[in-house]
Amino acid sequence: MAVQQIDLEHVDLENDVFARGIPHETFTLLRREAPVYWYPWKLGRGFWCITRHADIVAVHRDTATFSSEVGATALEDLEPDQIEARKSMLDTDPPRHTRLRSLVNKDFTPRALAGYEMMLRELSREIINRASRHSELDFVEEIAAVLPIRVLAQILGVPDADTPKLIEWSDRMIGNTDPEYTNVLLDSPKSEEYRLVPFRSPAALELFEYGHRMAAERRAHPTDDIVSKLVHAEIDGDRLTEREFDTMFLLLVVAGNETTRQAIAHGMEALIERPELMEQWRDDRSLTRTAVEEIVRWATPVLHFRRTATRDVEMHGTVIKAGDKVVTWYISGNRDEEVFDDPFTFDIRRWPNEHLGFGKGGPHTCLGAPLARLEIGIMFEELLPRLAGIRLAGPPERMRSNFTNAYKHMPVKVVWA
Repeated sequence: MAVQQIDLEHVDLENDVFARGIPHETFTLLRREAPVYWYPWKLGRGFWCITRHADIVAVHRDTATFSSEVGATALEDLEPDQIEARKSMLDTDPPRHTRLRSLVNKDFTPRALAGYEMMLRELSREIINRASRHSELDFVEEIAAVLPIRVLAQILGVPDADTPKLIEWSDRMIGNTDPEYTNVLLDSPKSEEYRLVPFRSPAALELFEYGHRMAAERRAHPTDDIVSKLVHAEIDGDRLTEREFDTMFLLLVVAGNETTRQAIAHGMEALIERPELMEQWRDDRSLTRTAVEEIVRWATPVLHFRRTATRDVEMHGTVIKAGDKVVTWYISGNRDEEVFDDPFTFDIRRWPNEHLGFGKGGPHTCLGAPLARLEIGIMFEELLPRLAGIRLAGPPERMRSNFTNAYKHMPVKVVWA
């Protein structure tokens, strides 16, 4: 079968391409021949693609030149009223970003999470025991999706019974380009009704309403969960506005759910393809540290983020103009041959592993990275000894999205030990 030849004139980074698979050949070409590449996006103004690891880190560190706040972090072209209405912690620069982050940062440090290990193991065992009733199942829905949202619910103070709602709302927002998840697609005329809410999604409004009810309860009856801290917190003497609370609550739900779910799913697929690695990790838990980092590199759950240039700047002989969108492709940086030996091989012993899966450099490194590492490691430590055999029962089904490396479904057949 002939291999399709990719050239710079035919680079395609639209959602439909990613629904078929990550276009690694395209990113390899860009890293080699055009590390600063202008892409004429079909859904709005074009953008610069930054595809080399070192350049991505440099962009993230230079928040004065490459702003998260000026134009927000999504590809979408936003008017000033949209930027202001939809602005989350992600869409701010220091010092505002630093102050907002400080409200929840202490809850996600390794020290704060040290007491979570027993709870995580009990939850993982409960999830695995329930899944073990079936010899064929959807690994995403029955295992990968369950642990992150259950843990997040405990941190936020959400009742376990409400976690399916959080998953649904999160899927509908992240899946705003996939017709399986939403009837209001990002590029549809109907989405104009929701132009002032994140992801142009009606699910955001439903999540906001849920958050408002929680906030009202915590104002009257504070507890030690994050929602209580947010409603009683002050920045520079002022309480969070309703919009600031809404976007922070939404960010915690989406980021705390989707990314770890996808890391677990992609990690399982990689281990299915390399069963000898599954056996090695099962027999040697000291591999957990390096295996988790490799899973995050391999999966790269968030494929890119956008910045906006605040001034004219030159990179690799190319001038990026003030106001231009600059998109850092983590998925490309995580396969950069200049940084990773044999980057297209899944290697649970890889070390060092300077991956970009949690962002790297600058203030926007993932707040929840310590929790994600803990969840991924514990889930596989508990799961692998229970697997006498596992294989795909069909091809995993990908989300139609160039933003998240998401599996919607991954059917597997399992022989339980």
